Amino acid sequence: MSPYEHPLFVMPFMAGALFLGIYLPLIFARWLKNTSYNHLKIILVNLFSARTWSAIREVVSESLLHRRIFRFNKKLGYMHMSLAFGWFLLIVVGKFQTMLFTHDGLNQFYLPIFLKYFYPDGIPHTFEGIFFLTLMDLLLLFVLSGVALAWIKRLRSRFLGMKRTTKHILPDRLALAFLWLIFPFRWLAESVTAGIYDSGGFFTLYSGKALASILPLDLLFMPSWWAYSVALGGFFVLLPFSRYMHIFSEVGLIFLKHWGLKTGDRDNGYADFEINSCSRCGICTNVCQLSADAGIHHSQAVYFLKDMRYGTPDRATLENCFLCGRCSRECPVDIGIDYLRLKQRKQEVNAAAPPVPFRSNGSPASKCPDVLYFAGCMSHLTPSVIQAVRNVLSVAGVKFSMLDENGGICCGRPALQAGFADQAKAVIAHTREMIIRSGAKRVLVSCPICFKVLNEDYHLPVPVMHHSVYFNSLMVEHPGLFRRNSLRMSYHDPCDLGRGSGIYNQPREIISRIGHLVSSRHEREESLCCGGSLANLAISPAQRHIVTEAAYEHLTSKSPDYLITSCPLCKKTFSAGKREIAVLDISEVVELSMVQENTSGKVENPVRSVSRKDAKAPSLTIP
Repeated sequence: MSPYEHPLFVMPFMAGALFLGIYLPLIFARWLKNTSYNHLKIILVNLFSARTWSAIREVVSESLLHRRIFRFNKKLGYMHMSLAFGWFLLIVVGKFQTMLFTHDGLNQFYLPIFLKYFYPDGIPHTFEGIFFLTLMDLLLLFVLSGVALAWIKRLRSRFLGMKRTTKHILPDRLALAFLWLIFPFRWLAESVTAGIYDSGGFFTLYSGKALASILPLDLLFMPSWWAYSVALGGFFVLLPFSRYMHIFSEVGLIFLKHWGLKTGDRDNGYADFEINSCSRCGICTNVCQLSADAGIHHSQAVYFLKDMRYGTPDRATLENCFLCGRCSRECPVDIGIDYLRLKQRKQEVNAAAPPVPFRSNGSPASKCPDVLYFAGCMSHLTPSVIQAVRNVLSVAGVKFSMLDENGGICCGRPALQAGFADQAKAVIAHTREMIIRSGAKRVLVSCPICFKVLNEDYHLPVPVMHHSVYFNSLMVEHPGLFRRNSLRMSYHDPCDLGRGSGIYNQPREIISRIGHLVSSRHEREESLCCGGSLANLAISPAQRHIVTEAAYEHLTSKSPDYLITSCPLCKKTFSAGKREIAVLDISEVVELSMVQENTSGKVENPVRSVSRKDAKAPSLTIP
C-alpha cells in the first residue's frame, strides 16, 4: 500500500496530533493574552537576541536531558531522559531515515511513525540501511528501558531515590496508562512485522522470530499497529488535561524566563506557564521537611500547583508551608513556587483583611554618622544578638545608631508572608521613610527576613548588609581585633539568608578564622529549615517541634562545641528546651573572639570567654 493512501489504523494518531496542533496554540495564546503590554514588549525585544540561544540550550539540557533530575538521582534522571530524549530521537532519526530511503522530503507527517508498516522490507541491506535499522532499534530499547524504570518507580519508588510517589488524579492515571503502552505496542508492531517479512534491526528481527515461533503473526499484524496508533492518539488527547502538559508548557516557560519575564500574579501569563509546567515528578515532596519529618503530605508544592491549575487550593494546602525554598531550589522546571504561594495568599486574604494599625517606636538619630542598625522583631525577642552586635561595633570603633532601640518596628515581611499585602506596604513605606530620614550611609540588619525584604521591596538609596557580611569585612580590615581558638563549630544556613539571598561564604569565613568549621550533609543550598518559620500559618506546635528536633539532631550529629546560625529566629528556635550543645548567632561568635588592649598593655577579651564548658553555662542561654 502506498503511504499516501493511509489505512484506517493511522486515524487515532492523526486525530490526536490534530487536536494537539489546534489546542496548544489556542491555550498558549490565551495565557499570553493576560500578559501586560510591557511584558510583550520585553519578549519582542529579546526574541532575536542571545537570550533565545540560551533558552534553546536550557530546553535541551532540562526538557530533553533532565540535568536537574540527574543531580537529584541518577537513575531517576535516566528514566526521564530516556523517555523524553529517546522519544525525540526516535522522531528525528526516523524522519531522516524516511527521507533517505523514500527519497521524499515532503512525505506524510505520520510516515516516520509507522515506517515499518509501509516499508516492511524496503530498507536495503547496505551500510546506511543496516546503520539506521540498528540505530532505531537501539533508540527503541533506550525508551523501553525508561518505561521499565517508570513501572519500577510505581512499585518501588526508593529504587529511584524517591521516598514516596505523588498522588495523581484520574486524567494523570489515564494519560500515564497510554504513555506506558505506546512503546511496548511499537515494539510489538515492529517485531510482528519483522517476523513476517524477515526484516528489521537486530532487536525487532530477533524478537519477531521469537514471537513467530509461538504466535500467529498474520493475525497480530493489524491489531498491533492499531494498538500503537490508539495509544499515541489517546495520549495526545489526554495530554493537555494531565500532568504531561508540562512537556510543552515547560518549553514555553524556559523561553519566557530567558526573555525576561518573572513570576507575577495569578492572572499573569507567565504564572499560567509555571503552573502548567509542573510534571508532578514528586521531587518537591522528597525534600520537604513537612513530609519527611512531620508527616504532613498534603501541602507540598506539587499539590499546591495542582490545585492552582484546576481551581483554588484550600487553606490547609496554601498555608501549611515554611516558604523555606527547598522545593523551589530542587524543582527541575525552576518554578517560582514560593512566589506563587505568596501571591495566592495575598489574593485569598488581602481583600477581606481589616486595616492593621501600627505604632512605631523608632527613634533614629537626626543624622546617623555611618551605620544604621536595624535589629528587627526577632532580634528583640533574642536580645543577646543585639548585645553582641552592639559590642562588636563598639569595640571595632564603628560609629552607629540604632533605628529600633526601643523596639516596635517591623520590616513588613511577616505580613507579606501571611498575605496581608496592603498592610505590609504601609509598614514598608513608613519604615523606609525613617531609614532615609536618618541619613545613614548603610543599613545593618541581623535578621535574614529583614535583610531579604529590605533588599527586595524597600528600594533604598543606600546598601543593606547582613551582620554576617559586615563582620566578615571587619575581620579582614582589622585582623588584630580577633583571636583564634580550638573550638569546633557546625553552621546552619538560614533559609532567607542562604537560599533566599545567596549568602553562604561569609559566615563560614568568620568561623574558619576563629575556630574549626564542622561540615554537615545538608548545608548551603540544601540547608534544613529550623522549623520556626513565620510563613507557616497552619502547622501545629507539636509538628513544628518535630521538624526543629530533626534539623538540630542533624546539625549536631558530629558533636561540635557549638551550633552556629546567622538568624535570631533560628537561634531562638534551635535553643528551645534543654540543649547539650548550645546555639549561638554568628554575631556572638565574633563578639566572643574579640580582643583589646587594657591599660596595662595586656590583650584580653572585652566581653566574655569561650570554652566547651560555657555551652552549658547559664550565661549562654537564650533570653
